[in-house]
Amino acid sequence: MTTHCIMMWLRKSSVLAVALFPAVTVPAAASPQPAVPGVPTASYACRADTKFGRQTFSLRQGVDAKAPATVTPGARFTIAVDLKPGSLPGEVKGFKLKEVRDLSLRIPIPNNTSYVSARLTGGSGLGSTPTLERNNGVLTVRVSGPIPGGATYQLPSLSVRLKAGARGKVIETRLQGTSFDNPGLNLQATIKWKFVTLKSPVACYPDPNPALTRTTIR
Repeated sequence: MTTHCIMMWLRKSSVLAVALFPAVTVPAAASPQPAVPGVPTASYACRADTKFGRQTFSLRQGVDAKAPATVTPGARFTIAVDLKPGSLPGEVKGFKLKEVRDLSLRIPIPNNTSYVSARLTGGSGLGSTPTLERNNGVLTVRVSGPIPGGATYQLPSLSVRLKAGARGKVIETRLQGTSFDNPGLNLQATIKWKFVTLKSPVACYPDPNPALTRTTIR
């Protein structure tokens, strides 16, 4: 495969770029209220590293984020973030997407809270059992895969229980990541063209990264 072909595919395969974004559902607490209206999408800046060079692209995903508008100091509550289910194309512009592996999505535990618990439930079409890790104030959902090209999938629901901090503080839910070197989303795509198979690590970070929910401690 020539460098020209690789670059042409990465520039033109916007359908694949969107499809590589995972779907995450975080179930809500009882009757949560939207905290920050007017944030319809999560936008990621992404970079695919190949032996032919680095290529950048953008991903956009509809998001429905909810949390209580207010809580009292020390109250326990749940944040909910709902990203839509995903679907991978089998082929784009003559290039076959064989599979996606080693997908990880990071969500930081919000400031002005104490972590109580988190768990994964459900999920389908993932090729493996998802795991959840907590390290240095960040929750990471990992899916080893493989998720084959052409498949639809649903990441598991992530339920995070938090305890509110001091009165007067504000709790904001944001996505993890500030740069390609500090990403909030990683995956590896395997692409085939004729007799050539190419593995492309992809790193993404939210850009911009507005608050998805905002809760005032009163």
